[in-house]
Amino acid sequence: MPRRFPALVAALWWGSLTTIGFLVVPLLFMHLPTPAMAGAMAARLFTAQAWVSVACGVLLLVASRQRGSTAMADWAAPLLGFILAGLLLALLSEFAVAPRIVARENLRLWHSVGSGMYLLQWLCAAVVLWRTTGPR
Repeated sequence: MPRRFPALVAALWWGSLTTIGFLVVPLLFMHLPTPAMAGAMAARLFTAQAWVSVACGVLLLVASRQRGSTAMADWAAPLLGFILAGLLLALLSEFAVAPRIVARENLRLWHSVGSGMYLLQWLCAAVVLWRTTGPR
């Protein structure tokens, strides 16, 4: 696998989280006629983002193995926890938190939990991006 592949995947992961969470969703709430419409569209975008995050995490895990060996690539060992945490946060957000938000079950609590998990996932992706683009 090319040496720069992990950096490209990390950039896609962090960039997509940044674009959806900090640009697109706030714009939906500013420009759509009702919060309900914005919320429904945001839910679809966050679902798509969760799957992008899972795909990026899996690609990073695959790239972390050296070809023909079970040993980890040099860049991957210190980042394995961040990659796995980001993957877990994406899956938990999609399958544990999002259904409660959509059902409007204790909305304030679950929206806060989901926002916190999104921010933590964003930080995990940022660490992975920072470390994969740094000197080797």
